[in-house]
Amino acid sequence: MPPVSSVRPLISAEAIQARVRELGAAISHDYQGKDLVVVGVLKGAFVFLADLVRAIELPVAVDFLSVASYGAGTESSGVVRLIEDLSLPIEGKHVLLVEDIVDTGLTASYLLDNLATRRPASLRLCALLHKPARCRVEVPIAYRGFVVEDVFLVGYGLDHDQRFRNLPYIGVLPGRE
Repeated sequence: MPPVSSVRPLISAEAIQARVRELGAAISHDYQGKDLVVVGVLKGAFVFLADLVRAIELPVAVDFLSVASYGAGTESSGVVRLIEDLSLPIEGKHVLLVEDIVDTGLTASYLLDNLATRRPASLRLCALLHKPARCRVEVPIAYRGFVVEDVFLVGYGLDHDQRFRNLPYIGVLPGRE
């Protein structure tokens, strides 16, 4: 496992926080007066989700679900497994699905399809990062933090084999550039 000091910063903690505030303001505006449930995708989105909900100036319900598509590798297997489901009902609610990164689009597409069957009033996607070079399935991203290059990223919730999530910035894993 490479040391933390070898991770090349790509997006600074300051740039992330500024963008999260902008996303929070846009979401606050768009969902004013609506019953909003923010759903975080574990584990990668937990840091982003925590900062994002604090930037949303509305009362929100928060729930989580957990999926797996990577395992210990750096390439998506293409198979999405739902590991943990929501604990709250979302029928008739406005749902904002929060992802750390959309690269192939397979996970986001699976989750959007799954959640849509539960009859929410609306369903939109917020992704901190979008990696269009790896897209296999187009998904509508209503709120997008940053468009990034096709490199393996860690930090701010993103991991490699469960490591590096605690970095306050997003960086490139050495040897994955």
